[in-house]
Amino acid sequence: MFWLKKIVSQLFMPVPLAIILIVLAYLVVRNRKLARGLLAITAGMLIVLCSGLGSNALLAPLEDKYSVNNRPMGKSCLVMVLGSGHDEAENQSAVQQLSSTALARLSEGIRQLSLGDGCKLVVSGWSGGMNQRAHADVMFDAAVELGVNPNSIIKFPLAKDTIEEAQYMQWEVMDAPFRLVTSASHMPRSMAIFENAGLNVTAAPTDFAQRKTYWWYFDAQSLLSSQRAIHEYLGLAWFKLKHAN
Repeated sequence: MFWLKKIVSQLFMPVPLAIILIVLAYLVVRNRKLARGLLAITAGMLIVLCSGLGSNALLAPLEDKYSVNNRPMGKSCLVMVLGSGHDEAENQSAVQQLSSTALARLSEGIRQLSLGDGCKLVVSGWSGGMNQRAHADVMFDAAVELGVNPNSIIKFPLAKDTIEEAQYMQWEVMDAPFRLVTSASHMPRSMAIFENAGLNVTAAPTDFAQRKTYWWYFDAQSLLSSQRAIHEYLGLAWFKLKHAN
């Protein structure tokens, strides 16, 4: 089910979907009206998703739901940072191996630690099926490189997705309060999952993808931001459908 969900969701991402529509247009090329319609839909979709206005419009409902968390924490606090991938390289430090998203999340997690006294950091993530090391192990090493006491770090190296991360956290902390750090666009779905698990969680979003740009500016970064938003909307829809009463 895990891999099936990943594969199916990829079919709705902008680039794969555009390729599918173009192939369909080629297959029905004798029906010029239908073929032109498919190509027009493809072009229109890419124009909107590659624009800053389009990507910001998709991201805003997700990223505006939770604000940056600067509230102090008490003693024995917990901060959980959700994983987001890495690339292994022998000549690079753990920090350099992290994806830009993972580094942004870890940096915010460490900042959150400074808002409390004696806080513990929780890092998670499996190998992704492509790397030898679990993402949680690389996050652990990166956190240590950035000055976090290794004795203050808890790892969940087997968690494959946000649902499993919530399950591991439930087993680890029960009803103890903690702060959850993840990308702002991912936060609404993460909070829904963690709250559904009965956890006492507070949001601490980071890695905001909305940006100011000209209305006529089109680039790959906007397309990537649009893809991020679409991924989250699909994830939210699946989660709500799965847990509908």
